[in-house]
Amino acid sequence: MGPGPPAAGAGARPLSLVARLSYAVGHFLNDLCASMWFTYLLLYLHSVRAYSSRGAGLLLLLGQVADGLCTPLVGFEADRATGRCARFGPRKAWHLVGTICVLLSFPFIFSPCLGCNATTPEWVALLYYGPFIVIFQFGWAATQIAHLSLIPELVTNDHEKVELTALRYAFTVVASITVYGAAWLLLHLQGSPHMGSTQDVYDQLGVQDVPVFRNLSLLVVGLGAVFSLLFHLGTREGRRQQVEEPDEHSPLLAPATARPLLLWKHWLREPAFYQVGLLYMSTRLIVNLSQTYMAMYLTYSLNLPKKFIATIPLVMYLSGFLSSFLLKPVNRCIGRNMTYFVGLLVILAFAAWVALADELGVAVYVVAVLLGVGCATILVTSLAMTADLIGPHTVGLLSQSGLGLGTRAEAWDADPLLVSPQHSGAFVYGAMSFLDKVANGLAVMAIQSLHPCSSELCCKACVAFYHWVMVAVTGGVGVAATLALCSLLVWPVRLRSWHPGAQP
Repeated sequence: MGPGPPAAGAGARPLSLVARLSYAVGHFLNDLCASMWFTYLLLYLHSVRAYSSRGAGLLLLLGQVADGLCTPLVGFEADRATGRCARFGPRKAWHLVGTICVLLSFPFIFSPCLGCNATTPEWVALLYYGPFIVIFQFGWAATQIAHLSLIPELVTNDHEKVELTALRYAFTVVASITVYGAAWLLLHLQGSPHMGSTQDVYDQLGVQDVPVFRNLSLLVVGLGAVFSLLFHLGTREGRRQQVEEPDEHSPLLAPATARPLLLWKHWLREPAFYQVGLLYMSTRLIVNLSQTYMAMYLTYSLNLPKKFIATIPLVMYLSGFLSSFLLKPVNRCIGRNMTYFVGLLVILAFAAWVALADELGVAVYVVAVLLGVGCATILVTSLAMTADLIGPHTVGLLSQSGLGLGTRAEAWDADPLLVSPQHSGAFVYGAMSFLDKVANGLAVMAIQSLHPCSSELCCKACVAFYHWVMVAVTGGVGVAATLALCSLLVWPVRLRSWHPGAQP
């Protein structure tokens, strides 16, 4: 392990302000890249690089599947690395490996294919981008897992863990604002010299915007590299006693605590596992697909100038973040299920407004606020329901990863992974994380395959296509989430086939 005071024990000193800030900036690079990936990847590949809708969807699907596979594998290997990398620390070592992978791969995803020209077949270009996407997703997962798993290594009590999580999320907010603000500035500067009759051309996305996205990706990795360096210079990984990992022959009742330890096969026999899993998957589909297709909807259905692909996501993000401050008192007043239902009503109101209005005008800001508030509400509440499902079987790991409702870190950055596979709660989070990533990738691929314009970027039918895509990914999936919620109202979340007195 690395140098520094022990992370456990009554005599451990609290972290200094510099150490806390150094830790908090360790995920800044990932946050910058995630905002750009989900908001602009499809738009860049389809509208700027002019690749087919299916080709663009295939690359996003590849990234989601790679992320879903890398997350549990890296988490497992990161815990196995405990005791190695004695001078640097195993988690910081994984963080460094992930950071290098992200820095070396991400700029190539948002840059033109090297060696390609106008006669290069599209499949060649897709093969070119594929390895960079896989390397990026591996690096992203390694950095995220290493950074989350450092929290219990650095601090001892729940208050300090929540404080580190809150600081971490504060920089997530800064990262998203930075990406959208930089995108608006680059698009504004790119179009400002072109006035008169050419101004309409530069208000629309096209091949002329390749430098904008290339420069934005370089800005992202450059700024992220600086903050990652500050993280490694200011964070010292502590020591922690290893906990023996249960296997198939381990007793389900821990002798010291008399607390049941469920294995993965026991979770598969619990109906509540599938109820909450369906609810969480529906939630992630709404949140991620609306973020992914919002830029397309603004560009092709509403025919708005390209600066709106930066301003509207920023409005959505800020409104969701601000509303998350109210979720804890609301949850206490009306409960988890009703809080989720209120969020669904806001989402369905957005879907109905979009379905009935062909043009929005300045009301586009109002619907952006509705979508941001609704997405934040259902995402935070679904994570809290997952915590309710696991209950005592998480053995303190929820507080380690900052997924408690009171931290507000869940609104946009809470990926339900659990960085230690030592307890069965990790299986629940890992399974749901894998399910939501693959489901989102498959959904994007299905939508892209239905694109009506086979020979051009956007034909007349494309205008209505993205209009109804936004309705479907919010209203349609919202109905599925409502059905999942109804199942929880009829059969509340609890473990029916298992109780503390049960024997293996």
